[in-house]
Amino acid sequence: MTNHIDEALRALADGDIGRARDAVRDGRTPLAAALAGHLAATRDGSVYDQPAAFEAFIDGGGNVGLYRAVTEALGRVYAEARPSSLLDIGCGDGRALRPALASEHAPASVTLVEPSTALLDAAVRALAGYDVDARHTRVEPFAAGLPAGAVFDVAQSTFALHTLPHEVRDRVLADLVGHVGVLAVVEFDVPDLPHASPEHRRFLAEAYERGLAEYDADRDLVAQGFLMPVLTGQLVPGATRATWEQPASRWAEQVERAGFTEVRVTRLHDYWWSPAFLLTAAGSPAAGSPAAESPAAGSPASGSPTAATPPR
Repeated sequence: MTNHIDEALRALADGDIGRARDAVRDGRTPLAAALAGHLAATRDGSVYDQPAAFEAFIDGGGNVGLYRAVTEALGRVYAEARPSSLLDIGCGDGRALRPALASEHAPASVTLVEPSTALLDAAVRALAGYDVDARHTRVEPFAAGLPAGAVFDVAQSTFALHTLPHEVRDRVLADLVGHVGVLAVVEFDVPDLPHASPEHRRFLAEAYERGLAEYDADRDLVAQGFLMPVLTGQLVPGATRATWEQPASRWAEQVERAGFTEVRVTRLHDYWWSPAFLLTAAGSPAAGSPAAESPAAGSPASGSPTAATPPR
């Protein structure tokens, strides 16, 4: 990490955008150049308001191997659980789900929850021929509004639940535990470092340099439309925050706190940001309930569109 980048990140944490801009003005590394461009044209809004940047991000770099590992892991979950119904929380464009559904024991019925219209429409197109119940909503109202008898054999979320603040995620998991047979969560094992500390700034700088180096022709699009808003959102006071990540051990504790049992964490893939892992856990749906079925379209679970979720 160069002194210029460290000074820029420290200035961002102090809310001094001008000082941060001056620190990286020369743009001598991929991260410095990306930060300089972003800070010169800072705009409001969600990082997911630009689907092209998000798509370029997940189409390239280390995401190719990452999503291959995710697909294989979900296939193993299906092989063990033998589900007939599946809930995908924050499905995005279906990138992780579509290849997983080609596995031998994939479910026949899929419910999608996704707040981005563009990404949900893409997922529905990708799943043409499948029995799909697509919900244009955030997971909070969906989970809170599930009918008493609604049960999903498997509920999965790939790189989406970390977009929920910790206390919101607590409520969502607690709302889901009685409606889920098996929970499968794929996330990143991110170290717990004091906010804006020297260790935190070094971690961010080194990780984002690695990530940006994986892109060539699309680097500017990926940086300005996705990665830089995510980075600055973690530091700038009052900025639109996109992620609330945590170590894998904290994920396990949070899932257990919500009432899930048999929690297992399996490392999946080394990635430029942090290692990816699969967490599986058992829910506690009403066994043998005659009313247990996936909720019908148009039930109170549907909600209103808001910002979408991150790489999934």
